Amino acid sequence: MYYTYILNSLSDPNRFYTGSTSDLKRRLSEHNSGKLVYTNKFTPWKIKNYFAFEELEKAEKFEKYLKSGNGRIFAKKHF
Repeated sequence: MYYTYILNSLSDPNRFYTGSTSDLKRRLSEHNSGKLVYTNKFTPWKIKNYFAFEELEKAEKFEKYLKSGNGRIFAKKHF
């Protein structure tokens, strides 16, 4: 399975990060370790939502959509 996920920063509740992975627990651990450039300033993180896909391509396409302007509006409205 492949996952698209939305993280929410516990240190800045208005900060979110969207990504995709095949190992959700490992990826959350990497974000919380502080070693990743895009998320290290706002650790710790918690998973707000995640979506499972059988195909990597679909997970990556959904991630790309959620990072677009319309996708951000959709996520705020529905998640």
